[in-house]
Amino acid sequence: MVLRLRFCTFGLFSAAIGLFLATAAAAADLKPLATGTVAEFKAAEAPKEAAAIAFQDGAGKALDLGAFRGKVVLLNLWATWCAPCITEMPALDRLQGVLGGKDFEVLALSLDRVGAEKAKAFLDRIGIRNLSFYIDATMKAGRALGAQGLPVSILIDRQGRELGRLTGPAEWDAPEAQALIKAAIAAQ
Repeated sequence: MVLRLRFCTFGLFSAAIGLFLATAAAAADLKPLATGTVAEFKAAEAPKEAAAIAFQDGAGKALDLGAFRGKVVLLNLWATWCAPCITEMPALDRLQGVLGGKDFEVLALSLDRVGAEKAKAFLDRIGIRNLSFYIDATMKAGRALGAQGLPVSILIDRQGRELGRLTGPAEWDAPEAQALIKAAIAAQ
């Protein structure tokens, strides 16, 4: 019995190490895909747990990143007053339209203090149709995630770990950006 217990413990430990190494390799495998419009994407050396952040959906329901476990997430921090964010938003909307589903979601998180209604109206005005609405009017998420400016896009794996990030705008629906996202989905 003792021998069997040691084997089971060793087996679980080995499985955990294997999962960590596979995920670290997956993050490293993203580096060569950071080309073209996503050339500034900085892949993590090893995945790290994404900061615990709180926000609300369009109906005012409180959420956190745990609600998205099981999906690869492109968390995009943006605001209505951020000109590069406004330029980037249609590409994020198209990316969600093409790749969004059970395995992937663009989580565009507004860091607007103007309130949910004005931020939602802004998205409607620029023709955003595929993205769900999320907001953190406290802007604490930006600080918790170490955002140095906006926009910031953080690629998060199915376990809630950061695979890498891009500060600044990108054409997220471009072929090279889609290849980066598809690689993160496939690695899981």
